[in-house]
Amino acid sequence: MKMTFRWYGDSDPVSLEYIRQIPDMYGIVSAVYDVPVGEVWPLEKITALRDKIEKAGLKFEVVESVPTHEDIKLGKPTRDRLIANFQQNIRNCAAVGVKVICYNFMPVFDWTRTEMAKVLPDGSTTLAFDAKEVAKIDPEKGISLPGWDASYKPEELKALLNEYKSVNEEILCENFEYFLKKIIPVAEEVGVRMACHPDDPPRPIFGLPRIVKNRNDLARLVSVIDSPSNGLTLCTGSLGADLGNDIVSLVREFGGRQKIHFTHIRNVKTEADGTFHESMHLSRDGSLDMAAIVKAYCDTGFTGYWRPDHGRMIWGETGKPGYGLYDRALGATYVNGMYEAICKYGKA
Repeated sequence: MKMTFRWYGDSDPVSLEYIRQIPDMYGIVSAVYDVPVGEVWPLEKITALRDKIEKAGLKFEVVESVPTHEDIKLGKPTRDRLIANFQQNIRNCAAVGVKVICYNFMPVFDWTRTEMAKVLPDGSTTLAFDAKEVAKIDPEKGISLPGWDASYKPEELKALLNEYKSVNEEILCENFEYFLKKIIPVAEEVGVRMACHPDDPPRPIFGLPRIVKNRNDLARLVSVIDSPSNGLTLCTGSLGADLGNDIVSLVREFGGRQKIHFTHIRNVKTEADGTFHESMHLSRDGSLDMAAIVKAYCDTGFTGYWRPDHGRMIWGETGKPGYGLYDRALGATYVNGMYEAICKYGKA
């Protein structure tokens, strides 16, 4: 497996220099963050990003994410122009050596949390989702969530939610298929593997449909168009926020079919009602058997890209919640140690 680490560019308090010092670090996962959603990323911007990363001694082969404009998800008349821009972004990324592009098809909210700094018993803080608190929110009266408060003006969010009232799961699936049939041939042509990230959390929320939330959804996605470029970002934490998802089985099924192009490996502590918080990577701290997950990757011969994903904020570190250096580095070494031990001595 090729270990990668997400980096948010020059504004990220975690430096490329420090990331490179994590044992066995291969590359950086990043994106162009200063171009409006739906527009073309200038080739010179992607090239400059690659050059900066490579100068630090790291590879830039995974983009996360190229955003999917809401008009595409809604199936509006403007979608063809926006899809053409998305296609050009695939070409531009390929031109600088990108091999995998992570994206998602979540309406409105890419991810949802109710708390950015839940205090855990050991004094660390983490991202959390309280299902009871979310159930109390009336979208008609406005939605205020940490991390999204500045993403939309109240009137913009209300208008967008109103547009989605006519979009059910079936319609969203149709719009997703239309999108895939346009972008996957382009990706295949330029040698890029598209890796769809699952819904986070993996369930409908605020009346919005979710269509990448479980095994059947993943199977439908990869069957829309039979291509090595059509695959998954298997995020153990996102899918693990539903206790009905058997992550080990998902890795074995889709990894065995060579449909996992990128994976986020993290643990999550999930309750029966869907409440969860992001735990340390250690198996016994969360709801997932991390050793069994890593073994599944070993057994299926996974050689693709992975990253430790979110971490707690520990040891007084401040910065972007979930994206500090210390706990993600601990998670990286924990997973890497298991991977080496299992692949050498415990492979089936």
